Amino acid sequence: MRGLCWPVLLLLLQPWETQLQSAGPRCHTGPLDLVFVIDSSRSVSPFEFETMRQFLVGLVRGLNVGPNATRVGVIQYSSQVQSVFSLRAFSRREDMERAIRDLVPLAQGTMTGLAIQYAMNVAFSVAEGARPPEERVPRVAVIVTDGRPQDRVAEVAAQARARGIEIYAVGVQRADVGSLRAMASPPLDEHVFLVESFDLIQEFGLQFQGRLCARDLCNGVDHGCEFQCVSEGLSFRCLCPEGRQLQADGKSCSRCREGHVDLVLLVDGSKSVRPQNFELVKRFVNQIVDFLDVSPEGTRVGLVQFSSRVRTEFPLGRYGTAAEVKKAVLAVEYMERGTMTGLALRHMVEHSFSEAQGARPRALNVPRVGLIFTDGRSQDDISVWAARAKEEGIVMYAVGVGKAVEAELREIASEPAELHVSYAPDFGTMTHLLENLKGSICPEEGISAGTELRSPCECESLVEFQGR
Repeated sequence: MRGLCWPVLLLLLQPWETQLQSAGPRCHTGPLDLVFVIDSSRSVSPFEFETMRQFLVGLVRGLNVGPNATRVGVIQYSSQVQSVFSLRAFSRREDMERAIRDLVPLAQGTMTGLAIQYAMNVAFSVAEGARPPEERVPRVAVIVTDGRPQDRVAEVAAQARARGIEIYAVGVQRADVGSLRAMASPPLDEHVFLVESFDLIQEFGLQFQGRLCARDLCNGVDHGCEFQCVSEGLSFRCLCPEGRQLQADGKSCSRCREGHVDLVLLVDGSKSVRPQNFELVKRFVNQIVDFLDVSPEGTRVGLVQFSSRVRTEFPLGRYGTAAEVKKAVLAVEYMERGTMTGLALRHMVEHSFSEAQGARPRALNVPRVGLIFTDGRSQDDISVWAARAKEEGIVMYAVGVGKAVEAELREIASEPAELHVSYAPDFGTMTHLLENLKGSICPEEGISAGTELRSPCECESLVEFQGR
């Protein structure tokens, strides 16, 4: 841990643990399934592991535990994964604390991806005590690690998030920041924590408990928010993505009707996609088109397909209505062959956004947006033309599916990556990306608005903590 030795941390944890114990449960939350995923690799010394145990005990003491409230499970991992206790094992905090204190570290490697896979497939299964999906009980995983994973985490974490598991990533001492960000749920500034001092440990504990308390506001009532519900103290408000205005009812969002944009879609037609998945991509594209104000004065849409070569399916200036664009998308024929992503980016920069292809003159300041779909590693270099696209003022979004390489997606996409890179584990799960993509592509004109609504949830302890 940078700048803070573990003995000092251990001493500092004691009053915090005592404070949690004396205060009792922090908030009467609604139902929650919570699994802690703990790194017990050989890089964690015995003394450090003891500190981690006390950290866990302190968090558990702040929870409203019960069969109909928060269910807690703990797994530890190194080169293998071990269930310490499942979601169905205990209903009392005292039993959980005893099991945590009896933890014996595995002291081998650091297979974080394997641990996430286990949490997704086993720890959050109904057989292990998780509530059935139809009950819509939130599922939360808190991953605590001190090092760099020895396996891949981005894809399996994306699969877990796609299944509705909210992931917090807590890094201690030598933890790799990039891996933490790849694991955590968005927004990253609320789900990634680097523990460098006691203040940050306390901040994580209090913020985490505060989020659990706030869950009653958005998950315990029928809030009716179309896009996002955000809890604020004893109230909540509805938010809309940038470019969409909150309507008078305080819950629904306008369609993307303000401003103009020139949008070019780059679709991977390589043989790895396969025909049935290519049809899913076309349907996904048309769902985005449904949301846009397609017209010569509003949003213009062009589509480019690439494999071993590049083909303009239709340029920006060809179609003036959404119906025409959707019909043209459905008529696109699958190319197959290789994956020349760099060649596709070059074609987009040199041709697709030219006035000859229907792009509006730069003097009009119409936003230029490129959205690329790909399922694998490029067979040519992408760096030059990915950088050139951004130099030309093109805002780039990258959507990766299946075996898409995260490093390439990040290189293609504009900054910040967490807002411009999306990933789906397979073509059938792309739809969970739809709302965020539609909101992002909208011109950034309307700022998200909110209407405050009262809720019966009482979170006295959260208010008390904020006042200290």
